[in-house]
Amino acid sequence: MENIQTQESIRPPANRWLRRVKKIKSNKAGLIGVIIIAGLIFIALSADFISPYSYKEQNLSIMNSPPSKVHFMGTDEFGRDVFSRILHGSRISVYVGVVSVGLSVFIGVILGALAGYYGGWLDQCLSVVTDLTWSLPEILVALLLVAVVGAGIECVIIAIALTYWAQYARLIRGQILMLKNEIYVEATRSLGATDFTILFKHLFPNAIAPVIVAATIGIGQAIVLEATLGFLGMGAQPPMPSWGAMMSNGTAYLFISPWVIVFPGLAMMVTVFGFNLFGDALVDIMDIREDTLK
Repeated sequence: MENIQTQESIRPPANRWLRRVKKIKSNKAGLIGVIIIAGLIFIALSADFISPYSYKEQNLSIMNSPPSKVHFMGTDEFGRDVFSRILHGSRISVYVGVVSVGLSVFIGVILGALAGYYGGWLDQCLSVVTDLTWSLPEILVALLLVAVVGAGIECVIIAIALTYWAQYARLIRGQILMLKNEIYVEATRSLGATDFTILFKHLFPNAIAPVIVAATIGIGQAIVLEATLGFLGMGAQPPMPSWGAMMSNGTAYLFISPWVIVFPGLAMMVTVFGFNLFGDALVDIMDIREDTLK
C-alpha cells in the first residue's frame, strides 16, 4: 500500500498541462509567438480564399512591376502576384516544417527512449550515430539525403527528418537516464509493471517536455532548411511557390525587382521569429532548465 501511495504521489497532476497553457497568457513574448503561429496556420489553410490572384497566373505585360494597390507586393519575372505566391508558399513551409519535425521527433523519441532505458549495445550504437550526424553541417546532410532520395516536397520532408532526429534522440535519452532510477519507477517495477508500461506510461510523460520545446524551435529551423533547399532548386518544384525558390528566382532580378526577394525573406523571418518566441516561452512555462536543451 505504501508503494502505491508513493507511486501516485510522484505522478504529475492531471491538470499540470492546463496550468502551463494558462501561463502563456502572462508571457508576452510567448503570446506574440502564438499569434504569429496561429496567423500563419490560418493563412496556410485559407490561402485559396484570401489570395487576390492565383499563384500560377502569369501576365508578362506587368512583369517585375513594383508594389502597388493592384499588386500589394509587386509581381515577379513572369508577372505573377508576389503576395498571392507568398500566401500559398506558407502552406509548403507549414506542411514541411510540422511534418518533418513530427517525423524526426517520432523516430528520435522511440530510439532515444529505448536506448536510455535499456542501455548496452543499443545505447552505444545510438551515441555513435548521433555523434556522426552532429559532426556534419545540417545543410550538408540534407543535401546528401536529397541527392539520394530526389527533389520534391516529400523528399525534402524525409531529408529534414533524417537530419534532425538525432537531437531529439539524444535529448530524450538524457531525460530517461535521469529518471529511470527514481523511487517511483522502482515502486512501479516492484508492483509487476512491464518495461513498456514503465517506459511509456511513467517515464515518457515526465521526459517529453524538453522535447516539445526543442521541436517547437526545430520547426522554425526546418522551415529555414526547406527554404535553403528550395533556393538551391532541390525543394518544391515549379510552379509551386516555395519561399526559398522565390528568392532564388529573384536573384537574377535583384536590382530590377528586389521585392521578389525581400517579401518572401520577411515572411520567413517573421515565421521563424514566431516559433522561436513560442519555444523560448515554453522553457519558462514548462519549468525547464535551459542547459537541458543544449
